[in-house]
Amino acid sequence: MSADNAAAAPMLAGLIAQAAGEGADVVTLRALVEEASELGAGRALKRMGLHDGSAVQDIGELRQVLQAWRDAKRAARMALVGGLLRGLLAALLGALAVKFGLQWLLLRQHP
Repeated sequence: MSADNAAAAPMLAGLIAQAAGEGADVVTLRALVEEASELGAGRALKRMGLHDGSAVQDIGELRQVLQAWRDAKRAARMALVGGLLRGLLAALLGALAVKFGLQWLLLRQHP
């Protein structure tokens, strides 16, 4: 629930209670609120271009694009980490070879 919704819910409940106290039917008030909510949601969807029959397909495609982006980021991160790890291991093996006098393995010349 967003901050706007959290603030609006008690206010809406208060207005319904006030109207009910003044003689309005609570069922009618709830129906009015529900209709107003549906109209507002419909306007918001229309403003975003998601009011037609292809909206479900559009949202599905957007989710697929977002998942592909996340997968690509994860693969790039794993490739980077793997490359760094291989480089560190190669440096460690080179340092161990130098330390234990095995330079001839590193600097072997081919005729």
